[in-house]
Amino acid sequence: MAQEEVKMGGLRAPYHAAPMQSTVINIQREPQVPDHVIWSLFNTLFLNCCCLGFVAYAYSVKSRDRKMVGDMIGAQSHASTSKYLNIFSTVLGLLEILVFVILLATGTGMSFQALSQMMGQQGH
Repeated sequence: MAQEEVKMGGLRAPYHAAPMQSTVINIQREPQVPDHVIWSLFNTLFLNCCCLGFVAYAYSVKSRDRKMVGDMIGAQSHASTSKYLNIFSTVLGLLEILVFVILLATGTGMSFQALSQMMGQQGH
């Protein structure tokens, strides 16, 4: 044990006469303003109910332009309008799809019923 203590005793932290200096860099991030361009483009291409997707896309592009210029308040305003138009367009588009599926299912069932009644009357 004495030999290990001697070996360890020789290892010390280096001594610095000058105090350590540190530098702090503060990086300020610009506020993130989502412009909803992808969502607007999806609504424009697939769920373009009453052209709301196209109008939302226009506001999204305006929001992106305002952000590039540095007008964060204008960008936030246009992004908010685009968001609400996208929500409304998505809800209306999904309701349209739901109504179409319901009408298709009931219309198909009714046409099969009518066809079976016609076939039954021809058999008599």
